Amino acid sequence: MSFRVLLAHTEEMFAGYYGERALAELSRHATVIRNTTGAVLAGRALAEAAAGCDAIIADRATPGLAQTFAEASGLLSFHRCAVDISTIDIPAASAAGVLVTRATPGFVDAVAELGIGLILDLARGITDAALAYRGGATPEGRMGLQLSRAVLGIVGHGRIGRRLEEIARAMGMRVLVNDPAERDSLSLPALLAQSDIVVCLAPAIPETENLFDARAFAAMKRGGYFVNLARGQLVNDEALEAALETRHLAGAALDVGRAQDQRPALRLAQRPDVIATPHIAGLTREAAEHQAMDTAQQVAALAAGRWPDGAVNPEAARRLAAKGIRP
Repeated sequence: MSFRVLLAHTEEMFAGYYGERALAELSRHATVIRNTTGAVLAGRALAEAAAGCDAIIADRATPGLAQTFAEASGLLSFHRCAVDISTIDIPAASAAGVLVTRATPGFVDAVAELGIGLILDLARGITDAALAYRGGATPEGRMGLQLSRAVLGIVGHGRIGRRLEEIARAMGMRVLVNDPAERDSLSLPALLAQSDIVVCLAPAIPETENLFDARAFAAMKRGGYFVNLARGQLVNDEALEAALETRHLAGAALDVGRAQDQRPALRLAQRPDVIATPHIAGLTREAAEHQAMDTAQQVAALAAGRWPDGAVNPEAARRLAAKGIRP
């Protein structure tokens, strides 16, 4: 079957999250239509751009809205070039008979490595010293926190949490874990009370909305540090700001937040006691290419009449079933 694919990434997102090698692999199996508008496509605009296409490959900024699935009558599949599918309306896709797929997490090492970098920066004031020197001033020496004698609390013990624990233990840190899925994990209050540095890696589900609120920050050690590598909605920004204002927390590092594209809120990112990065934890060439290659392989399977990996709603993929492609 001749397969046509809309690659919805803008040029900026393509450079960071797809790349030429993955595009070349995708092009071996399908005719690729690029998003050349310079804008993130959504709703009707995405459906119109995908006219005549069998599939859409969407970066994390491109949502899968009900209007797209309703109006893209020839669409067979919608491929998220990421693990997070929270902006895809799965019920709407299923109602339309469209298969949704996701990529596998190729960013575990990348996120864990950035986490270690942020922890080191908080503990030793690296950014503060560098900014002072760049501004023409000589910074004063600052007493640091020796990580080999520090306690790291990890909230959420999935693949990234386990990798972070492995690296931290190799550095001599004592590691505590809170994860409801693990029988022997500490309670959250117990972990917060004992940890010098707390890293949030919990999943973003309704039960974890504002997991880190005023009560949680109050339960942390005075002078402790907080790191968020998970999702912005897990943290109440006002509560974090208050904990920093009162100096109950000595600092925070945020790669995610409640601003657009899950970036840290500017108000927090501007604070001198906050180290902020713009949602780049998984942004390495290796991590991005891993997930892009996943989507290329999914399209390759469909173009060959085979069932792809990463299916989210296989039972609802009626349009593919009509072409003889089934799980």
